[in-house]
Amino acid sequence: MNDIGFRIIQLAGRGYCCSQILIFLALEAQGRENPDLVRAAAGLCLGVAGSGETCGIFTGAACLLALYGAKGADIEKVDEKLPLMYAELSEWFEQTVCRQFGGGSCTDIIGEEPQRPNPDRCGRLLLDAWHRVMGILMENSFDPAVPRDREKFSSCLKKISGNGWPGCV
Repeated sequence: MNDIGFRIIQLAGRGYCCSQILIFLALEAQGRENPDLVRAAAGLCLGVAGSGETCGIFTGAACLLALYGAKGADIEKVDEKLPLMYAELSEWFEQTVCRQFGGGSCTDIIGEEPQRPNPDRCGRLLLDAWHRVMGILMENSFDPAVPRDREKFSSCLKKISGNGWPGCV
């Protein structure tokens, strides 16, 4: 097991769920902390709001891609590669997780009425998802260690006129 695998075990042992762990790891890779974002990711735990439906690893991984490619401020635009990255994630999830467990819900993966993640199954899936998402990001020219934030757009702020956001991307 590698360092990420051990970190996943540590975070799970501290009470974070699958989707939170993915977000936590991404923030750590960026050298940042954001307890509000990690807390919000808990809504995806145990199949979205504890419903046992869509796996939190899948939804958390989609959020992770969005962290790098989605719009997060008025002066930003959605990166044109984001839909492709979502498609790559969906294809990976379908071909690996759904085929292995007969579906992509939390219930399919860990059984009836999930009360908590299955450390073995969920831990392995988390590690696989982390590596796949990092691969997708790098294949699409995103550096996982570099956050997408307003510093990148500071020059645009100086160009703002009453007519909109000229030159800003």
